[in-house]
Amino acid sequence: MERLLQSIKIAINQKIFLKDPESSDLGKRIVEHSILLIDEIGFEAFTFKKLGQRIGSNESSIYRYFENKHKLLVYLTSWYWGWLEYQLVFATNSIADPVEKLRKAISIVSKTTVEDLSFSHINEVLLNKIVINESSKSFLTKEVDQENKQGYFVIYKRMVNRLEVMIKTVNPKYAFPSSLASTILDSTLHQHFLKDHFPTLTDCDETNLPKDFIHDLVFKALNA
Repeated sequence: MERLLQSIKIAINQKIFLKDPESSDLGKRIVEHSILLIDEIGFEAFTFKKLGQRIGSNESSIYRYFENKHKLLVYLTSWYWGWLEYQLVFATNSIADPVEKLRKAISIVSKTTVEDLSFSHINEVLLNKIVINESSKSFLTKEVDQENKQGYFVIYKRMVNRLEVMIKTVNPKYAFPSSLASTILDSTLHQHFLKDHFPTLTDCDETNLPKDFIHDLVFKALNA
């Protein structure tokens, strides 16, 4: 899988950016250091001016790639879901048993992230932390309906659809496959957030992992 991922480019909706950051060294540095800076100071305090200072470039050069920091956050979260999607597809493609396929998929989307050396300019561990802590800010906006129509969240929606299909295969009579599929992704992020910041509000810890909770929740719901 590592060799395959090395030849893969995560395809992001071109409406999210003004210039593809993957097309230049500066663009890759913008992505690389935006992840480092957002992880360091948080999305609220993050600005293109601070990012420009970090990478030794004019603020205006960053605006040639992204219209604003919201679009940058949408790009980062989209890239994360695309990266996770490739892992899910490769890991489950050869599994014939529907229950084992869904179980593997849940493990993929809810596991603790490790750095993927296939993409040297992106720290997936820190990006995962940003998705856990900040990703809701990419869609909890007044423009969400318009951005949804423009396909900003298509990769996330495709991930939900993949899980939905697996759920239907396990139990075709289950009445809420789409709701359960989106719950898998959202609850995974939420449980990781609670584990790190509000440990008294979750049973997940270093022993009882979020994926264990999600497995229990899903397969009891499906009676599988």
